[in-house]
Amino acid sequence: MSRRVPVLCLNADKYVLEVCERHDVEPVVVMGNGMYDFGLMHVPDGVRVLRAADVVNPESVLGALHRAGLGDHAFAAVLTSDEQAVVSAGVLGGHLGARAIDPGTGLLFRDKYLQKVRIAAAGLPTARATVIDDIYDVSAVTELPYARAVLKPVAGLATLQTSVITSVDALRAKSTRFRRERIAERTFVLEEYVDGDEWVADGIVFDGEVVFFALGTYATPCLTAVDNGLPLRLRRFDPERESWAYERGEPTVRAAIAALGLRDGAFHLEMFHDPATGVLTFGECAARRGGALIHEEMQAKFNVHMGEATLLSGLGRRPAIDVKIRPGAVGGAYLLGRPGTFIHCPSPAEMLELPGVEYVRIEFAFGTQLGDEVGSTNDRIGQVLVAADSEDALERRLAEVIAWFDERLIIAPYGVPMREQRAWQRATWPKDDFRDPLWR
Repeated sequence: MSRRVPVLCLNADKYVLEVCERHDVEPVVVMGNGMYDFGLMHVPDGVRVLRAADVVNPESVLGALHRAGLGDHAFAAVLTSDEQAVVSAGVLGGHLGARAIDPGTGLLFRDKYLQKVRIAAAGLPTARATVIDDIYDVSAVTELPYARAVLKPVAGLATLQTSVITSVDALRAKSTRFRRERIAERTFVLEEYVDGDEWVADGIVFDGEVVFFALGTYATPCLTAVDNGLPLRLRRFDPERESWAYERGEPTVRAAIAALGLRDGAFHLEMFHDPATGVLTFGECAARRGGALIHEEMQAKFNVHMGEATLLSGLGRRPAIDVKIRPGAVGGAYLLGRPGTFIHCPSPAEMLELPGVEYVRIEFAFGTQLGDEVGSTNDRIGQVLVAADSEDALERRLAEVIAWFDERLIIAPYGVPMREQRAWQRATWPKDDFRDPLWR
């Protein structure tokens, strides 16, 4: 190891790795099988990568470190942008004597029930919640605690296995399905359903102080988008033109982060806004950078590099955040597929030639089998970031780009007779003749 500051990263965050050399930091990335097999994450040349079966498991990470001769190495910090590895980063930091999130604090950002208990105790509006210890057996539930509820894993992410429940029969049906599918996560929570526009706050904390945050809003709440198979769309509120949103949101953001005890690093907070009353109800919060195109939105709209701020705050260095608000509207959208085999789609280079398109990421390789339904906010082929002169223009442009992509997306039918596949092939490439010909 060199004399540069050593940092242990649980799974790779390309934007953290991008700035390590600039700040004289030498990262060691422990990469789990899931990220490695997915094959999309770019790791800069020269960065040491250790393989581990599961970065959520401290034993797996420690094994990788010891096999590499780094079991007793003096890391300055342990960082992760992996939602499921937040508590593990804290545990490993304590063992290695490195800066890291406190494991108890990390748990508050992972366990949705404990999180809401803490938020309610701080006097902030949030949904009531009831724990279901084992979703395989809900026989003890004879009536719903709320007229309308949201069922979700107690430490889930991306709305996976999340659904609206309106009756005991519906809850039992979900229980039967999950038991049949043998899902691994069995502790669930029933939350009181909260209506309203879904807002997000993404920001950076240093020494317990929120030093930067930006608000945004989904065109459609996440759960509604998933239930209806709609592409998720998120745009940023402009602090100048939409100062009312920041005036309304800032007290909730600062109070929530203080209540949950985050000292350093990035956060992604979701809340529900009632347009009629102006009340903001806390939804949930993660102690890591948000997914989707959150980082790209922050750079495009606010000139803030979330990866750099995460690295510096994690090392105990105050990030020098130079906010420059870009005029106009910035937002991102998911590019969805259809059931079948993913054959082809427009390239990022082609899409970047479209008006307003500034960033494109295609996340799945050709040949991928796409499922029959959208099961979480991670179900997509790719994502696109668009800039426009106004919010209305942004929404129109996003819709146009999504439609343009879908028209050029090639998905082959799967699980049908070869005759139907041949008919699809002829319709897709009508100029090419693949019939069985006669001899000359």
